[in-house]
This record gives sequence, structure tokens and C-alpha cells, in this order.
Amino acid sequence: MTRPVDSGVILIARLALAVLFLWGGVMKLMGYAGFVGYLHSKGVPFVQVAAPIATAIEALGGLCLVLGFRMRAVALIMAVYTIATAVLGHDFWNVTDAALQRDMVIHFWKNVGIAGGFLLLYVTGAGRISIDGARAPRSGLGL
Repeated sequence: MTRPVDSGVILIARLALAVLFLWGGVMKLMGYAGFVGYLHSKGVPFVQVAAPIATAIEALGGLCLVLGFRMRAVALIMAVYTIATAVLGHDFWNVTDAALQRDMVIHFWKNVGIAGGFLLLYVTGAGRISIDGARAPRSGLGL
């Protein structure tokens, strides 16, 4: 069980993560052809399958974060997705331009940090201020 203050902090963490992914999912939808082209340029395999999956993960995952729905499963999926995007999208080891490589290193490790946040959500769950929290059975002892 979490204390009420813990649930508030978990909600803020969920919302902070959700903003990034909701924005990314909407931008991918609005510029879908450009996103597909970007994936081709990065050598992502099966782009026609990967593009809609990535877009759905970001948009629906962001929405689930806001609502606190199926948080443990969503958090695990988002952690794996964020590491995959770090490896495929921020491959600093293939960049020769020093300034661009520096940016790619920052983005790579930023994604690793975000994945760490998702792993914490996997462990803590969504907290009480969530759909998952509303569906959880409550103890009769006020705990």
C-alpha cells in the first residue's frame, strides 16, 4: 500500500512521463510520412510494421500513463520501447561528427534514464490516484 502523498508523487511522475510520449505519438501521427522516412534512414527493419507500432505505443502508452491503467504492463512495455529507441534512434557509436555524436550520447542516456523511471513504475504500480488504484481491493482496516 502507498501513503496518499506517495500516490500524489506517483501521479506527478506518470504525468511527467506521459507528456513526452503523448506529444511524440501525436507528432508521429501528424507527420507520419516523415516518421516513416526517418525510420528508413535509420535502417529500422520492417518499417511498415514498426511505424504504426511505435506510434501506438507512444500515444496509447502516454494515455495509459495519464489514466494509470494497466500500469505494470504498460511500464514494462514502455521501458523496453525506450531502450529500443535509444539503440535504434540514438546510435552515437555510428556518428563521426563530434557535435552530433555528443547530442546522440545525451539522448541515448536520457532514454536509459526514462526507462529507469518506467521500471520504478513497474515496481510501484500506478498508485491510488489511477484506474488501477480505483479497481484495487481495499483493506477494511483503513490501510
